[in-house]
Amino acid sequence: MATSQMLLAGAKVVLPTGVVDGGRVIVEGARISGSAPAGAPTVDLKDHWLVPGFVDMHNHGGGGASFTSGSVEEILKGIRTHRLHGATTLVASTVTGDMDGLAQRAGLLSELAEQGEIAGIHFEGPFISPCRKGAHSEELLRDPDPAEVRKLIDAARGRAKMVTLATELPGGIDSVRLLAEHGVIAAIGHTDATYEQTVEAIEAGATVATHLYNAMPTLGHREPGPIAALLEDERITVELINDGTHLHPASLQLAFHHAGGDRVALITDAMDAAGFGDGRYMLGPLEVEVSEGVARLVEGGSIAGSTLTLDRAFKRSVTIDGLPVEDVVAAISANPARLLGMYDRVGSLEPGKDADLVVLDSDFDLKGVMRRGEWVVEPQLG
Repeated sequence: MATSQMLLAGAKVVLPTGVVDGGRVIVEGARISGSAPAGAPTVDLKDHWLVPGFVDMHNHGGGGASFTSGSVEEILKGIRTHRLHGATTLVASTVTGDMDGLAQRAGLLSELAEQGEIAGIHFEGPFISPCRKGAHSEELLRDPDPAEVRKLIDAARGRAKMVTLATELPGGIDSVRLLAEHGVIAAIGHTDATYEQTVEAIEAGATVATHLYNAMPTLGHREPGPIAALLEDERITVELINDGTHLHPASLQLAFHHAGGDRVALITDAMDAAGFGDGRYMLGPLEVEVSEGVARLVEGGSIAGSTLTLDRAFKRSVTIDGLPVEDVVAAISANPARLLGMYDRVGSLEPGKDADLVVLDSDFDLKGVMRRGEWVVEPQLG
């Protein structure tokens, strides 16, 4: 249901300046307004939280649909699945495939970006390390030749937001520089880099760690590897998958402690099964078995993305990990919005921005979702 004017009142509202008890947010049309018109209908959100809509910058699908291989109708179903769980802004991620197929997929996804359905495209592979391939097809992997990286950027028609690279591979550093010059995030991931090689990539312009800890060497006392370099550098934002499977809680706490709340982006890395259920799925050319919500390759058993939704990541971060609500809001909304160059429109509850917001109850369960002034999930508060 869309409305031209609405006053959301009585909730604990999380603003960039902190939490306001009994706060209010005014919606006028598709945007947040600075003043409430007389007689505007009021929604009483007492005993609830009101937070900005979630921004998922790393997501491969959901609702049974893959962003890498699905039809337009299936992709829209996947997008809607995640909106129902609070992700009002979403970047569509692809997995490793042949270059022509990825270029064609980029063209299709760019049309959806132009229509405002997605925020852009993230290419995860094929420019990654065979040593840390995870759920990517090894025979389709290739070194990050800047000419081939440029081919994908061009195919995305200005809608490429991020490319994940193993920057230690031949062409990796030059590709980072190319991406930085074109305003595309160079993300270090699925990498076998040393500490020194990671520092070199950061100096060249890399700004994101793709799902920190996962698909990279572990932290060692004599060989600290990429994790130490990524956590210590203030130019890097680290992605974290907080589903209880990808990370030990202590690893999550370590990342928040060293990076701080302003350098973490909570992501889903979701695949088709998110919001859909257990069973067999395809992730690119590879078959995946989802059992009890955990996705693993049928052959080899590697973790194959997640079935996470951001409302679950939010609740777990607060209720199990004990993180401050303000830090979780930053990691799930503001930080990814800034990285994507969209913070002028989304990522916080401020006048003039899109009316994208999430209503949570006192247990941090999702009760309402609004996107651009229209309820995707209308709160049932009676």
